[in-house]
Amino acid sequence: MDVGSTFTKAAIVDLDAGELVATGAHRTTVDGDVLDGLDAAVAATGHTPERILACSSAGGGLRLAVVGYEPLVSAQAGHRVALSAGARVVHVHGGSLDGAALSALRAARPDVVLLVGGTDGGDAETLLHNAGRLGRARWRGPVVLAGNADARDDAVAALAGVPVTACANVLPHIGELNPTPARDAIRAVFLRHVIGGKRLSRGPRFAELVRAPTPDAVLTGVELLADHLAGDLLVVDVGGATTDVYSALVPDGAVHEVAGVSWRSRTVEGDLGVRWSAPSLLEAARAERLEADDRSRKHPDPRPTGASATGRPGASTGAAGQEGTGGLDEAAAARGAEPGLPGDPAVDLPLAGLAATVALRRHARGESVRVAGVEARRGGRDLRDVVLVVGSGGVLRHADPAAARAVLAAAVSDTAGGWALPRSPEIVIDTDYVLAPAGLLAAEHPRAAISLLRRHLHVQ
Repeated sequence: MDVGSTFTKAAIVDLDAGELVATGAHRTTVDGDVLDGLDAAVAATGHTPERILACSSAGGGLRLAVVGYEPLVSAQAGHRVALSAGARVVHVHGGSLDGAALSALRAARPDVVLLVGGTDGGDAETLLHNAGRLGRARWRGPVVLAGNADARDDAVAALAGVPVTACANVLPHIGELNPTPARDAIRAVFLRHVIGGKRLSRGPRFAELVRAPTPDAVLTGVELLADHLAGDLLVVDVGGATTDVYSALVPDGAVHEVAGVSWRSRTVEGDLGVRWSAPSLLEAARAERLEADDRSRKHPDPRPTGASATGRPGASTGAAGQEGTGGLDEAAAARGAEPGLPGDPAVDLPLAGLAATVALRRHARGESVRVAGVEARRGGRDLRDVVLVVGSGGVLRHADPAAARAVLAAAVSDTAGGWALPRSPEIVIDTDYVLAPAGLLAAEHPRAAISLLRRHLHVQ
């Protein structure tokens, strides 16, 4: 089950055969009890499952803040961990918390705070200061502590009265990123605190069914598929509110960064969606000098753009104008105001093409971010060796398969975007929506999970 912000989707899987038996969907009933929509989606399959595993992004998903030692190292590493954990990062702070920083943290309304800082045996002062500051402020939300192991016990003591989960350091040594313990801890906190705290259901059953945030389940499915392929993999999930890009690369021992290299990566673009975020999507497309068709992806606009030919972001000089996005403004505004409007391929597919292109540019070429007032460059992804591109999201799943593949083909042929394009990838669409179910099954039923992926994504 995937309990999304708009629809709840059910997939009945034969575990012995590793086969998808039936699917069903129903509107997510966030206006009442989400179990009503969940049960209706199960009923729509025509089957009675022996067991239900669910993931959820209802109620806005997981909002996470990162508080670290300093922006270019610990805070940046924590930011990467948060993205891999299926969280939406709503705030990053580097350095010692003061009154103003605490106010900014509260204003971000995070569900969880990831508290990091220092390598093992290294600096402990900032981590302990920040733990003490949160403790004295009587911080009510859950905290995941993943900093200097030598300071862990003292930091936990300083957080007395705060719900805290301690785990291994995300950055035990300079250049060594260890995201898995923090990712697992964030998942546990999500299940224990966040699902119940959003009051999506009156009883405990929903929290008992949910195993992970939806993006975390999808990332697990991506990782499983990447391991099976033994090659580089790219997934583009175009949604109504966000466009998520996942990449799984074969490690290159020659590449090294101070905050470590995360070979399994996810980026979330909260301003790129074909429903709620359609108006801001058009603004982002204009900033990149993109048009609704694929001409601007083949031939760079000679004016300054959001990315130069070298792939380094540059300052945009203004909007390209309504004509640049094919007169989509009125339709985008309508979708932003009423996300439940019926789909129209003549509008949805051009919007999906723009969302996929901008999201891939940001994911691949990296971006400059301001963390605690400091400009930091977050490295991009070398996608030249990608062998398989998977498209997901309702707009692509419900489109004509050839049209959906054409959307992604244009996005990965973006010669004007300033990023290293895949050389000759195969493009498939997750029409049956198996990535999230495979991710939910991976831990207990890996054979069934990989069989689902192979059968329904048509990979060997």
